[in-house]
Amino acid sequence: MKLGFSVLSILFLSSFASASEGGIVSGDTAWMIVATALVMLMTPAGLALFYGGLTRRKNVLNTIGMTLMAFAVGTLVWVVAGYSIAFGEGDLIGTGKIMLSGITDKSVNGTIPELLFVAFQGTFAAIAVAIASGSMIERVKFSTFAIFSALWILAVYAPVTHWAWGGGELLNFGEMDFAGGTVVHINAGVAGFVVAMILGKRRDFGKIAIKPFAPVFVVLGASLLWFGWFGFNAGSEVAADGVAANAFLVTNVAASLGVLGWLAVEYLLFKKATLVGGASGAVSGLVAITPASGSADVTGAIVIGLVGGALGAYGVSRLKQKFGVDDSLDAFWVHGLVGIWGSIATALFVAPYLRPDDYAIGTQLVSQMEAVILTIAYSAIVTAIVFYISALLTGGGRVDDETEQMGLDEAVHGEEVINL
Repeated sequence: MKLGFSVLSILFLSSFASASEGGIVSGDTAWMIVATALVMLMTPAGLALFYGGLTRRKNVLNTIGMTLMAFAVGTLVWVVAGYSIAFGEGDLIGTGKIMLSGITDKSVNGTIPELLFVAFQGTFAAIAVAIASGSMIERVKFSTFAIFSALWILAVYAPVTHWAWGGGELLNFGEMDFAGGTVVHINAGVAGFVVAMILGKRRDFGKIAIKPFAPVFVVLGASLLWFGWFGFNAGSEVAADGVAANAFLVTNVAASLGVLGWLAVEYLLFKKATLVGGASGAVSGLVAITPASGSADVTGAIVIGLVGGALGAYGVSRLKQKFGVDDSLDAFWVHGLVGIWGSIATALFVAPYLRPDDYAIGTQLVSQMEAVILTIAYSAIVTAIVFYISALLTGGGRVDDETEQMGLDEAVHGEEVINL
């Protein structure tokens, strides 16, 4: 019996070693396939339901359709040129991997096949532009958004990714962004806010109460986002190891504290604790911990998530009114504002067991702030240019008054979310 066990052990270790000789580790590869599938689930399922539940009945399908469009277009432009710009060779932007040139089944990134790394990173690009859609729903043309999605990923998302993760040195400030605080959330939140400013307010904004179509959709969507976020954060280690486990744990903790932070502020302001608020708090906690998920411990996750949820609630409830921009589904306040907090907090809450020997909190804090400012400035300016081009190509970026009044589900898609 012992001999049989020993033989099996030798065979297993031999196969594992042979798999490792080429640089590919089967365990890491298996985990990253799962992580990629989890992040894919976040856009056409999680974010679609979350956003679809927040909008009004006459625009639910259009809102969900925009997340589907973002994923489809995002996947296409990512493999054509986005990956090359983000992860090719170059200081300002990457080059040399158009249409994944030179990448084969034998190509390796770390300990996984590079083709898998391409797929994983592509899901990030798609969800980033889908997040931005939440600021412009109920009045942007579907065709305009389709073109905007492609151009934005190429001109905004991919360059910022190159500076943070892809080896671009010209505008790299040494920031810590484990899973996309600046790359995804600040970038997308600012982009959505800028487009909302360009489009202007919805015709009935501020005149009637605009209530979510289905709070149950919002909670279900947030739950799917929470589930998928384990792949988003823990997968960003690109290995099945202790850092990935740490990211998995702190992601869950921060999301839970985000719920509590949002509900606490909501109750203090309105004496109500809503399910929509709790779901939004979970997303805020997830956004806040994203850049720090590979470096914070549980204590850091508690503080980051709690403040993230509270900040998101205060931004939506109070700051949004002061700014007066019709950010339809609060993409900037939940992703942009909370993302800024998470990026700065990353420097403040580095776990002792993950802290480099030469770590200096002051220096890192400056690096985080520099990266945040660069992302805000670049995203705002180039997003405006990209949207004006997209609008020009589609005869204007905003639907006409009749379409807006009727609702984009019927006017654009010829469908209803509920056929009574």
